[in-house]
Amino acid sequence: MRSYVRLAILCTTLMLAACGKDESTGSIPQTNNNVVATSLLNVAYGTDAAQKMDIYLPANRNTASTKTIVLIHGGAWSSGDKADFNSFVDTLKRRLPTYAIANINYRLAAAPATNTFPTQEQDVKAAFDFIASKSNEFIISNKTVALGASAGAHLALLQSYKYNSNNNIKAVVDLFGPTDMTAMYNDPASPLAPSSSIALLLNGTPASNATLYNSSSPINFVTSSTIPTIIFHGGSSDFLVKTSQSTALRDKLVQNNITVQYTIYPNEGHGWTGSNLIDTFNKIESFLTQYVQ
Repeated sequence: MRSYVRLAILCTTLMLAACGKDESTGSIPQTNNNVVATSLLNVAYGTDAAQKMDIYLPANRNTASTKTIVLIHGGAWSSGDKADFNSFVDTLKRRLPTYAIANINYRLAAAPATNTFPTQEQDVKAAFDFIASKSNEFIISNKTVALGASAGAHLALLQSYKYNSNNNIKAVVDLFGPTDMTAMYNDPASPLAPSSSIALLLNGTPASNATLYNSSSPINFVTSSTIPTIIFHGGSSDFLVKTSQSTALRDKLVQNNITVQYTIYPNEGHGWTGSNLIDTFNKIESFLTQYVQ
């Protein structure tokens, strides 16, 4: 499924702080230490060319308290790039200056049968595992936050709910992500998100491949120990992901007594700019400050 609408992100004019850069190696430059802000670009976390991430390490970091926000771009699992979130990086560095930020790419699906699901889920897990394995080298803690938009939010939720047995992920930010893949197939938002595209991604229909549909739906992994979740969605003009995907997750979290904050912008679609985007960042900053310790 092609992504016809992308998350619109707030452009900032902030200049990046002076920092060391090291392309692809994932190693801290020898002239730097934890006092210096450092950017590591296109760091490989796997052997495929798409398995790369940009890592932004803050100054004065330490292995006890420096947390990491992992950004996962959208694009219907078949398009998009970590560059889509570059403005998010600038804004988050300003609002949450003590956090490290990892902005990741992953292998993209292509019709009819290239990198079908769960390839993307596996890549996100590998990226989180890589970050954890590098915590001492990067001088960061194992505490993370997952933040994704659209398909990226779906992947962030899966990682946070399905693979968090060590409780390293402390909160998840869901920007209009799919939460129930069976409902995505049975009740598509519009012709821009046809059931046939979901069937290609998941190698069949809910009837023919029920196991994969169930295991690919974050809502099925909500338990009484699920982490705090903040959800944002547009209104009826979101033609890719129905609002019901977010309200169903909210209700499941409430039923399990999980901390959840849900914001709907009724006049917005699949992404937004301006005052509502500022409101989104305000709420994210407040939520993480309160629930990620």
